Amino acid sequence: MCYSVLVSVFIPCVDLRQLYLPQLTFTALNIISCIYSHQSWTDDLPLCQLCGVGSAPNCVYGPDGKGTQSHPNEDGHFCFSTDCCFLYGVFNGYDGSRVASFVSQRLTAELLLGQLSTGHTDADVRRILSQAFDVVEKSYFETIDDALAEKANLQTQLPEGVYPSAQTQKIAERLKALEQEVSGGATAIVALILNDKLYIANVGTNRALLCKTTSDGQNQVIQIGRAHTTDNDDELSRLAQLGLDPVRLRQTGLISGQSSTRRIGDYKVKFYHTDIDVLSAAKQKPIISEPEIHGGQSLEGVTGFLLLMSEGLIKALESAHGPEQVNQEIVAMVAAELAQQSSLEAAAQSVVERVKRLHHDAYVSGRQRAPHCGRHEDMTLLIRVVNYTLADGSLTPTQGGRIYPVSVPYSNHQSTSKTSVMLSLVMPAQGTLTNGSNTASTLEGDTPTAGQSPTATLQSTNTHTQSSSSSSGDGSLFRQRGSQAAQPDETGRVPPYVDFTQFYRLWGSDHSEGQGLSGDLGPQ
Repeated sequence: MCYSVLVSVFIPCVDLRQLYLPQLTFTALNIISCIYSHQSWTDDLPLCQLCGVGSAPNCVYGPDGKGTQSHPNEDGHFCFSTDCCFLYGVFNGYDGSRVASFVSQRLTAELLLGQLSTGHTDADVRRILSQAFDVVEKSYFETIDDALAEKANLQTQLPEGVYPSAQTQKIAERLKALEQEVSGGATAIVALILNDKLYIANVGTNRALLCKTTSDGQNQVIQIGRAHTTDNDDELSRLAQLGLDPVRLRQTGLISGQSSTRRIGDYKVKFYHTDIDVLSAAKQKPIISEPEIHGGQSLEGVTGFLLLMSEGLIKALESAHGPEQVNQEIVAMVAAELAQQSSLEAAAQSVVERVKRLHHDAYVSGRQRAPHCGRHEDMTLLIRVVNYTLADGSLTPTQGGRIYPVSVPYSNHQSTSKTSVMLSLVMPAQGTLTNGSNTASTLEGDTPTAGQSPTATLQSTNTHTQSSSSSSGDGSLFRQRGSQAAQPDETGRVPPYVDFTQFYRLWGSDHSEGQGLSGDLGPQ
């Protein structure tokens, strides 16, 4: 309150465009934020023009397949650029958006007010990122100190085993309001590009993917880091060193309602973990906000894009298609939309809408994945291109082209490192050729639905396991006729240059037993 009086006298007019300058102190920032509480100070930070964000709110389906939103959107994000660096973040809030909103604003203050410079080494950057997360969580808990103290005081005033009176009812209502004010937390995935190097800081269950376009035109997919859950052996090892039972933790899965073993906020698991049965034996705080930091990874000569995804988007696609190839699927969708859309924002939103549609279709289909798709949480996708030029649309379906899908069987056999996904060929339109339907196969073998974007052949590499997969086969399936791309005829058909002879021979031999069929099968 004293600060407000002082500022009203000495700083009657403040230019918010100057708030990101390095010389601005954190005290001044806090003072000004008190005055301009109706507006975020980050509103005047320079936005990055090399990224786009798409989002969709949570949804619960009814028996008729119609969806309703169960709570306000709790995700958050930012995408800023300064003279020396680029900063991006996606935040998945829960039990309210307070923590996600606080972190997205305060983290920028801890990183974009002169703390970073081009002279910093990789070790310096990792230290600054780690310190920023620590300061942000401590700052958040400071904002709820008074509410927690009031809550503790009121709890001592509630008599036990007494018939509720008007006074106790009033106390109970106030306690409920305070609990809503202080509860909740958030997970975060933050990307920093400095000196043409990429750094990823992860707390929780969001995901970062780096897609690099190789010299032969394929997309190499790299997942940077792993989710902090009880399925992560490194996290189980960390918790075991604190005295917890890793077997029991893995069996429990959810801890205080969340799958993450690292999170920001959530005062109950930070201050009262001894009251939580599965965490009660811990010698120190088991649920932490310390980020796992990767980098810096050089982006010199890299062409592709970076994806930051909230847990809701990942889980929605996993629910619809299974977890086996979520990374490849999402990258394929992004690559297809980047070839069709005129802006990164439109591309990101189109991908989110497609995941939303796939999730809904899986639910209403009543098939194998339907029981997993009764609801989905808030979804956020951030796309940041790296030396990537958006197509002019001359070969896109929306401007007269056609997509000719070639399905390559998907294999999930554990004994082989090779898998394959959908390959689609975009052919240019000629004359009055009309738009064709975009189709894509699902991992369940469902019938493709019209309107879906094409996917692409991908290579996948996980930086944690160091395993990789690529499109199967040695390329002999495709038999190109000369150096010119095949052109569709007046009926829209492409002259055959894919030899399926071996495929039909194998199909026939596998399906002819007991059916009286010959092995010489093919299109009729």
